[in-house]
Amino acid sequence: MRNHRLDLLQPYPFQRLNQLLEPITPADQSFISLAMGEPKHPAAEFLKTAYANPDLITRGFATYPPTKGLPELREAIAEFLKKRFELESIDPETQTLPVTGTREGLFAIAQALIDPANPGLALMPNPFYQIYEGAAILAGSEPYYMNCSAEQGFLPDLDQLSPETLDKCEVMFLCTPGNPSGAVMPITQLQQAIGLAIKHNFVVVSDECYSEIYQDEENPPPGLLKAAAAMGNESFEHCITFNSLSKRSNLPGLRSGYVAGHKDLIEQFLLYRTYHGSAMSVHNQLISVQAWQDEQHVIENRALYRDKYTSFHQAIAAEWPMEVPEASFYLWPEVPGAFENDEVFTKRLIAETNIKVLPGSYLSRTNHQGINPGAGRVRMALVATPEECLEGAHRIVEFIRNS
Repeated sequence: MRNHRLDLLQPYPFQRLNQLLEPITPADQSFISLAMGEPKHPAAEFLKTAYANPDLITRGFATYPPTKGLPELREAIAEFLKKRFELESIDPETQTLPVTGTREGLFAIAQALIDPANPGLALMPNPFYQIYEGAAILAGSEPYYMNCSAEQGFLPDLDQLSPETLDKCEVMFLCTPGNPSGAVMPITQLQQAIGLAIKHNFVVVSDECYSEIYQDEENPPPGLLKAAAAMGNESFEHCITFNSLSKRSNLPGLRSGYVAGHKDLIEQFLLYRTYHGSAMSVHNQLISVQAWQDEQHVIENRALYRDKYTSFHQAIAAEWPMEVPEASFYLWPEVPGAFENDEVFTKRLIAETNIKVLPGSYLSRTNHQGINPGAGRVRMALVATPEECLEGAHRIVEFIRNS
């Protein structure tokens, strides 16, 4: 027996990357990875100290974790949402849930929202986080790729969606700030998506896991719930948003995030999760409370990323011009003209510098227009130490000069 839809899944980008590089002998230099978006900044000391507290550990080990989440965690999430996205109110009891990281939550929400008896379309940005595609396929829906080109500011062009496509839509995935581009959807475009969802009866699912890493301290990226409230949709109808502590607090191993939105959607998702069995351990929930309540460690984290962007860009821009995005910790440049494509560039880069990047074509699909918007680009994640990032920039400059 087998779910035949498993055969429709494509290899994960890093599986493809490993296969691409397997025959390559890397240069005899220290290895620097700019490929995976795994935060490497140290977790805040107060969180590490709290996690080692025997009383917290004992409490966590002594009980089954509640799927709905501890009341104090839901309250901390609601308070974060109100302050960060300038919301008048959000009910921690009915409009928030903890999830074990956005990856798990984004996959599961598709299973809860998509009707396998009457499958339609799942719209998603292209390039995209591959979980959207896999979630849609395994839920019985058909992915529909919205190209995000440089001409569109790396954002989906919602004006190009036909009424027929929108009528078939069950879920529209958005990612803001975007992976891999770091592009931020303005509040007007988020409101356009909400308006289309209301008119055509689908759900907007906004992945906002990079929302707390941005360049301008006075101009944080808006989110879906802020956009909804600003247009009078204070109950967040047709809206679901995800975020996590992985990027915000450098806690990818904690597997802690949230989902928030309209109470009926949250109730529906809670029912699914009750059977899914994915409740976060109690001690992780208790640590998460402290992480959501503190902003100073997040401000310091943003400053580290800004410094790395500045030094990396200053070192590389003369030989390889590229834009620093509004948010996230990625760079999304076109490969230099001396290279045939993104795969060739990636192979030669590791062979001559021992630096790993991710081909852009692995993060996107050729859509109904016959265009792959990731082709000819690479994604670089500035998650390594400042010294490694700067050393990587210097090696890449020398590599390009000699190519």
